[in-house]
Amino acid sequence: MADKVSLILQRKVKELAHGYCEYCFCPSSFSPDSFQLDHIIPISLGGVSELENLAYSCGGCNGHKHNKTHFIDPLIGTISRLFHPRQHLWVDHFTWSEDDSLILGLTPIGRATIELLQVNRESNLNLRKLLKMAGLHPPK
Repeated sequence: MADKVSLILQRKVKELAHGYCEYCFCPSSFSPDSFQLDHIIPISLGGVSELENLAYSCGGCNGHKHNKTHFIDPLIGTISRLFHPRQHLWVDHFTWSEDDSLILGLTPIGRATIELLQVNRESNLNLRKLLKMAGLHPPK
């Protein structure tokens, strides 16, 4: 991050996320990746370090997102905005597969976000399967 985010603001973002990546729903308590605050609209594109522009993100999602705000919806081939955790509801754009291992996109926003962030990457699938066996997935 190019600028400092206060500890109070960092705590607020983490509280809103309930300990999960706000994109792939990986729980921070079981993730091998460190978690960061993602500037939903990157600072390089005019974003600011305010609650409405910060998301709790695992290293995998944050690394794939980088400074992007739009990506191609693989179903219809058009450019779509990415999921914005402060403006969109997750359930409006995503759902779980029947076995709860995959996140499925319901809208162009959901599908573009899944594609760019690779939310169904192998490490996430493996973790979801283990957490399901332990009764800890999907998140409530």
